[in-house]
Amino acid sequence: MSKFFKYFEYAYLFFAVLFIATGIYEYAETPQRSYLLFGMAALAVFMFFFKRRFRRRFEERSKK
Repeated sequence: MSKFFKYFEYAYLFFAVLFIATGIYEYAETPQRSYLLFGMAALAVFMFFFKRRFRRRFEERSKK
């Protein structure tokens, strides 16, 4: 089960890159929408680090 969560964490980074790329592409046409996409990318990066920390804590507790 731990491997599943490890791969799921990296999905957040994938979506962050996707949101950033789309935000850069959309910036010329609709800057307000691109700001929303950049915000979602920042949230996805935050979720990556949060989930990784939570998973590591869970693994440490289960080893004891």
